[in-house]
Amino acid sequence: MPVTTRRLAIASAAFVVFAASGGSALAQKKYDTGATDTEIKIGNIMPYSGPASAYGVIGKTEAAYFKKINDAGGINGRKINFISYDDGYSPPKTVEQARKLVESDEVLFIFNSLGTPPNSAIHKYMNAKKVPQLFVATGATKWNDPKDFPWTMGWQPNYQSESRIYAKYLLKEKPDAKIAVLYQNDDYGKDYLKGLKEGLSAKAASMITAEESYETTEPSIDNHIVKLKSTGADVFVDITTPKFAAQAIKKIAEVEWKPLHILNNVAASVGSVIKPAGYENSQGIISAAYLKDVTDPQWDNDPGMKEFLDFLAKDFPEGNKLDNSVIVGYGVAQTMVQVLKQCGDDLTRANVMKQAANLKDFRTEVLLPGVTINTSPTDFAPISQLQLQRFKGERWELFGDVISGDVGG
Repeated sequence: MPVTTRRLAIASAAFVVFAASGGSALAQKKYDTGATDTEIKIGNIMPYSGPASAYGVIGKTEAAYFKKINDAGGINGRKINFISYDDGYSPPKTVEQARKLVESDEVLFIFNSLGTPPNSAIHKYMNAKKVPQLFVATGATKWNDPKDFPWTMGWQPNYQSESRIYAKYLLKEKPDAKIAVLYQNDDYGKDYLKGLKEGLSAKAASMITAEESYETTEPSIDNHIVKLKSTGADVFVDITTPKFAAQAIKKIAEVEWKPLHILNNVAASVGSVIKPAGYENSQGIISAAYLKDVTDPQWDNDPGMKEFLDFLAKDFPEGNKLDNSVIVGYGVAQTMVQVLKQCGDDLTRANVMKQAANLKDFRTEVLLPGVTINTSPTDFAPISQLQLQRFKGERWELFGDVISGDVGG
């Protein structure tokens, strides 16, 4: 090889070495426990058994969605390892599963664990460990507290916001209503009740004529319905999870009580509540929504709905399209993927939280038009808008405007 050619070869080889080393210095990868060049380990806790088992399908939907992402090459070249455990909606079991995920499985973070009492049980632990407790599947207001709990964030609209919207509706449409309230005796139920009272303001004491709480360990809430009917109330505010909501709808029909029935969003699933309770028993029920409903014909040609139905057909055929929990799991999984995309090659726990707190007008296309996801370092409540809906025939019909029910943390 001539001397000049040899020098050029050496120089270009040296440049390649320099560029490679310089390039890696410029784009240095950062990892915490649970992330590598090839994997992102995500933990999840769901009630696959127990009184809230209707929600278990959320975890199954997320697993199917992450598999779809992995099959398409993953996120920035990394595959998601999704580890999901059952806690039976029992807080002591949640603690056990969270410790297992963090200390044994060594996940990067815990995502979308379900329920207010279960998440409350691990709230301090997750923050002490500085492990993200991200997009928890509960609308309790306390998840929006970045100052005291910087490692915990919700996703869905919070319960106080939602019940304030119901209060606003009642004050306008039935200002002389006699309201009977049934609520689950835990942080979830009390949060809704607090929002309702705050929304009714000075009229709360005169309008709410009866309050009944129930325990999740009760096999039936029939006796509570009979008791509330006897008060003569003409509005029933139903703060229950799916199993008990279906019981309430059936019992109200059986005892021929005909109040205006307001049902919280977390039990508004056609598939797991309305259909089992009977369409004929559910006419006129009012609830609120932030997600599109597959039974609503206005979304028949909607690209976002078509994408969701395509996911069900190809990736999650066992998913019931009528079950609202399936669309919830899909939407929150898409939000999680967006956060991980924003993380790039910095997969530290601090950056996961930083990116989760930096969502600007993000939309998963299963959200209702006008509803967007926004977060900031001082706002850990991604979705704060809802639209009222009324059950008619075999589906929900939206009415009114998209309303914001913002409540500070």
